[in-house]
This record gives sequence, C-alpha cells and structure tokens, in this order.
Amino acid sequence: MSTQKNEPRALALGVSCYVIWGFFPLYFSMLSPAGAVEVIVHRAVWGLFFCLVALAITRSLGKIRALIADRGALWRLAVAGALVVVNWSVYVYAVLAGHTTDAAVGYFINPLVTVALGLIVLRERVTPIQKVALALGVLAVIILVVGQRSVPIVSLTLALTFGLYSLVKKDVAARVDPLAGMAIETAAVSPVLLGYYAYLAVTSSTSFHTIATDEAGVSWPLHLALLVGAGALTMIPLIMFASAARGLTLGTMGFLQYLGPTLQLLVAVFIF
Repeated sequence: MSTQKNEPRALALGVSCYVIWGFFPLYFSMLSPAGAVEVIVHRAVWGLFFCLVALAITRSLGKIRALIADRGALWRLAVAGALVVVNWSVYVYAVLAGHTTDAAVGYFINPLVTVALGLIVLRERVTPIQKVALALGVLAVIILVVGQRSVPIVSLTLALTFGLYSLVKKDVAARVDPLAGMAIETAAVSPVLLGYYAYLAVTSSTSFHTIATDEAGVSWPLHLALLVGAGALTMIPLIMFASAARGLTLGTMGFLQYLGPTLQLLVAVFIF
C-alpha cells in the first residue's frame, strides 16, 4: 500500500539526501585516473563493507537473514541494486568525462519520470501547486534538451534508471530496514563488479597500475582513501533516501529530486 501523505521527518531526510547528492560531482571529480566502472566497484564493495560493520555494531545482522528469507523483497532489492549500478556508472562516467551538465539534465528529467510513475503505477494524486511545478519542470527540460541540440542519451538513462529505482524502493520500503536493504542491494551486484575488477587487475588496467607507472601521478594511499570514502559517501544518502521513501509519496520524492540537479548545475557552472 503506497503512502498518501508526507511525514515531516521523512521530508527532512529527503531534502538532506538530495543536497548531499547535489555536491557529488566535487568528490567524484577527484577520483581520476579511476574509470567509471572501477569507481562503481569501490562504491559498491566499500559501501557493503560499511553497511555490514554498521549492522554488526548495532547487532542487527539478523535483519539480513530475515530479508534473505523474504523472496519477494530479495528479488526487488536485487533489481534495485542493478538499476542503481547502471545509474552510478553513467553518472560517474559523465562527471569524469567532463559532462556534469548532462548528468544534471538527467536528474532534471528524473523527477518527471518519478512523478509519472507515481501517477500511473501507484495512482497517487498531485496538488494544483505540484501541477504548476510539474509544468515548469517540463518546460525547463524542453529548454535544456533543445539547447543541447542532440538526443541526451546520458540524461535519459540517468532519469529512467533512477526513476525505476525510486519505484522499486517505494514498493519495498515499508517492510525493509534501510541499512539491511542497502546491504542486500550491494551484495547482489558485488560479485559481478568484483569479477570486472579482477579482469582489470589481471590486465594491469586498474587506476593503481596507472598511478604506479606515472611519475607525476596521484599518491596511491590518498587515491585509495578517496575510493574507500566513495563507498561511505554513497551509502549515507542512499540509506537516508530509503528511510525517506517510507514516509513520502512517490510524487513528493519526484519533486524533491529537483534539488540535486539544481545544485549540480551550479557546481558545473561556477566550479568546473
């Protein structure tokens, strides 16, 4: 059953996680020479590590066993994990390739996708004020897309994958602990990602190999610390997002999603 009202605590968590996401380009631009998928490997694996440590400290590892027994929740979380990995990969690629604006446009389109899914799939309602905001959002996206003068593949991929991720998380949020849910999500995709990283290691193609052969390169301990930090930085807002999903309508989650890309565009314009 979908949430039909917005809880103040959930709204505060939602706003906070999108503000954090808005400043992500500043951090991920420092992860070069790691490629987009290599960054995702570290985000997922270290994120899983931090989730398990947090669950162990709070003596909540039993929640993972309960989730594994819930096959319905398990496959939904696996799907969410796959969607977020695609989203992460495209996003990090865009930032590292200097296309931060394309990424921001994707997250401007994303709220429209999320609100549409809320209306069509969950039968949610929007207020007159939200309808006005939605119309302005559509107009802004049209202007941004026309300004690019090309099909925004990166933007559309980001919008669709995170819109579907929001729908899946909303569907399962009520019966899943946010921290345990994130552990299952990352555990579901980690084997594939580690397999890719093993390939990079065997072919001497990791960022650490690049640093070792580049006399003017980045210090590898600093690079490793930044990659480990990416895992923690990834999990914190996603756990906040999962908690917010419990107490917000999908439509409200969609409107909140304008915060992230707005900040990303400001970062792209004034810093990059």
